[in-house]
Amino acid sequence: MAIGTSKVTFEGADGDALAARLDRPEGAPKAFALFAHCFTCSKDIFAAQRIAGALAMRGFGVLRFDFTGLGSSEGEFANTNFSSNVEDLVAAADFLRTEYEAPKILIGHSLGGAAVLAAAGRMAEVKAIATIGAPADPSHVNHLFVGDIAEIEAAGEARVEIAGRPFTIKKQFIEDIRQQNLSAAIGDLGKALLIFHGPRDQTVAIDNAALIFAAAKHPKSFVSLDDADHLLSRKEDAIYVADVLAAWAGRYLDAGAGEPAAAEAPAPAEAPAGPFAVTVAETGAGRFSQAIAAGKHRLGADEPDAHGGNDTGPTPYDLLLAALGACTTMTLRLYAERKGWEIEGIRTALRHQKIHARDCEDCETTQGRIDRIEREISFTGDVDGERRARLLEIADKCPVHRTLASEVDIVTRLAG
Repeated sequence: MAIGTSKVTFEGADGDALAARLDRPEGAPKAFALFAHCFTCSKDIFAAQRIAGALAMRGFGVLRFDFTGLGSSEGEFANTNFSSNVEDLVAAADFLRTEYEAPKILIGHSLGGAAVLAAAGRMAEVKAIATIGAPADPSHVNHLFVGDIAEIEAAGEARVEIAGRPFTIKKQFIEDIRQQNLSAAIGDLGKALLIFHGPRDQTVAIDNAALIFAAAKHPKSFVSLDDADHLLSRKEDAIYVADVLAAWAGRYLDAGAGEPAAAEAPAPAEAPAGPFAVTVAETGAGRFSQAIAAGKHRLGADEPDAHGGNDTGPTPYDLLLAALGACTTMTLRLYAERKGWEIEGIRTALRHQKIHARDCEDCETTQGRIDRIEREISFTGDVDGERRARLLEIADKCPVHRTLASEVDIVTRLAG
């Protein structure tokens, strides 16, 4: 799908001209989304560009803009605060409503995620909200200049360095974020919420995602970004967010301009009632793209471009290896805890390949090809040779390993 991006400006909450970019597909978008960037970032940060572009490729229009005093927008950053950012978001929504169509999706990255949660209640047309690495409390940003807070309190302001750039932070900024009650706003959203967060996020700990999830009412979903960093600096992480977001949001959008959202991105798989633990359903977004529901958790699967897919998620064999790897690491952790062994970290790396049966010395099959899974386990911390050898033996006792190595009876039937 061809996409285009154009520069636009609109008036912010304080009357300053705010610089923005509108990414949109060729033809009428399914819906418009409003993107709020991270603290002291700009609309042109890598994650914002990638996510907006990927969503436009999937038929959505996305407005991303610089908050007052940042990027190419007018105004003084020192005079802004969290409340003024929320007002800028409302002004951006008003601009879309007047010039194009009101946003139905809000997307917020880091502190921008907190801002969209606070602003959503003032945008009646919004159906779905997604946060990426968002703090549960706006005052989380205090850690960026914690050593300067005493000076800010005493002198009324201070020049601080954030991400290698100087900014003036005033006392009113600190006082404003202290007064925010984001938990109440989250509880009153009345809109679908999707929370993206990386468990290894070093800037905003994943505990924040748990707090946001707990405060929100259903419908709500959480998607782990695995080893992604806070800024989603890797291309594949940003595209993954866009793919999942597009498929998920389609469920909550009314059919409007262009083709109905459901035709392009049907709802992710529903967790089934009865005895089944997992469901997998086509998303319609590509030849092989799948939506996976495992209880309350949502995952994706696909094939790489070279095999006719869109590479929007891990392959079925990747998921199989992930199951074995996760089970291995968990089993080793439980065993180490029972023994009282202090191990800082456990890592399991795996790969799958087809080999000739004759190349396997211990296999009963002697002809044709067989499946081989190679598993490599590593530890961080002081783990001596004797313990390492014992842990290697325990790895083979993980339940998933035993399932794969034993006879499995798979019963298939048609529903209904």
